[in-house]
Amino acid sequence: MWVSWQKNPSLKLLLGSAIAFFAICTVLIGHRYFSFYASYDQGIFNQVFWNGIHGRFFESSLSSALSTNVVHNGEFPNVAYHRLGQHFTPALLLWLPIYALFPSPITLSLLQVTLVTAAGLVLYILARQYLQPPLSALIVVSFYGANAVLGPTLANFHDISQIPLFVFTLLLAMEKGWWWLFWIFSVLILGVREDSGVVLFGVGVYMVLSRRFPRRGLIICILSFGYMLVLTNLIMPLFSADISERFMMERFGQYADGPEASTLEIIWGMVSNPFRLIGELFTPFFGTLKYLLGQWLPLAFVPAIAPASWAIAGFPLLKLFSAKGVSVLAITIRYAMTVVPGLFYGTILWWADRQKKHPGESLPSPQFRRFWIGCIALSLVFTLTSNPNRTLYFLIPDSVQPWVYVPLTQQWPRAATLRSFLAEIPPDAGVAATTYLVPHVSSRRQVLRFPRYRLHDDSGELVSLDYVVADLWQLQRYGVAFDSDRDKLREIIDRIDYLTATVQYGILRFEDGVILMRRAAPSDLDAVEAWLAYRETVVGDNQ
Repeated sequence: MWVSWQKNPSLKLLLGSAIAFFAICTVLIGHRYFSFYASYDQGIFNQVFWNGIHGRFFESSLSSALSTNVVHNGEFPNVAYHRLGQHFTPALLLWLPIYALFPSPITLSLLQVTLVTAAGLVLYILARQYLQPPLSALIVVSFYGANAVLGPTLANFHDISQIPLFVFTLLLAMEKGWWWLFWIFSVLILGVREDSGVVLFGVGVYMVLSRRFPRRGLIICILSFGYMLVLTNLIMPLFSADISERFMMERFGQYADGPEASTLEIIWGMVSNPFRLIGELFTPFFGTLKYLLGQWLPLAFVPAIAPASWAIAGFPLLKLFSAKGVSVLAITIRYAMTVVPGLFYGTILWWADRQKKHPGESLPSPQFRRFWIGCIALSLVFTLTSNPNRTLYFLIPDSVQPWVYVPLTQQWPRAATLRSFLAEIPPDAGVAATTYLVPHVSSRRQVLRFPRYRLHDDSGELVSLDYVVADLWQLQRYGVAFDSDRDKLREIIDRIDYLTATVQYGILRFEDGVILMRRAAPSDLDAVEAWLAYRETVVGDNQ
């Protein structure tokens, strides 16, 4: 098949779209990182991988700062905190050898782009089990042009980026009858996250309802549902109380009666109060409708009428719509990727059914093909204008009124300044850094997001980190439009004032809104003077 690709227009379209997707995403995600727009989650995953290659699997001080012990109980972060209590992600171990060869945060970004690009190629092979090459290739173009694929790809590294590749491979193994491979990828899907069993459960429901593989489908349903219950109720609590005291409450606390709840209690809360569940599923109505339309758009809305799409993707959608929070309905955030495989597989089967009913007819019709291409183009436009994860900050302003826009001519020189600051920090020193600097200093044991600066080290002793580096200009620039940035700027200024007034840290350097401090070090007088002048300007602007 691949030898004759030059003579095959469909394969040209397939490979061209895959190469374009990989190249464009690689450039954009690389630029996002090197221009200091990668953020906290990139740092978390990089520290998890960095600790992994040093034999400290799934430990992270950055994750510890998000734990319920720190957030709710006021404790200090710990370098030995196991992230498995927050998210159970053993499948990440698959990629540890690659990271060991290239230990850098950008390696994870390139891995993410590679995983999603490979998922599109597997999708083509899956589609070819039923459809002709032109239609199969068009479905892959839809995948690469989907907002729910592009947006999460152009983001910090995340574990859900494995889902499309794993699920498409699972479905291909099912179609081919390669059951050994099917069961391997069933286990891999469960290993992606503690909630990825929801996607696998949808596959099992399809296998049962379609009557194609009812026994195996029933096993998949029991395996996935049972795994999630055992994992979240018995295994994850062994590492920390985060799953019941924080994460379940943040997303599904409306179904709980107390300050904490297990997955079993949340499920019972849904079952025992169905009217509350129905209300959550359809609220906000137009936000939910907009989300569905965005998911269906690149496939020309076919998934809306494809039964298999509803069977498989319906359960990830149920999980999203029953949760609370703005991010669950954000199509450019990673959670949207869990819905994608079911929609695309259902679309393949829908077109296959059309072929059976209309043998000899060219599908899709020229008119529908033009409509479909228009839908893909519109999806790309929506992705562009949404500026997913601020990756396109240099093209799209973050705010119009008030105006917030950072051109390349401004950010590139700032990036060089930031790199010069980071170069002054020893590679083994403990560091507290602001959000967009965290990924660049996360390849070390002791890292926190400033204004936090104290943690428990490996001996259990409470220590202050060696260095503090903060980009105040970024917070000041975005603070004119975003309250969270403005509030964080005030908090950081107050913390700097406290640390310098108590002579815990000395100011080594201040330039272009960036400050570098070191514990128990004398301050540079010129740096202090520059900081005080800048501080007066910022405080005056925020009064």
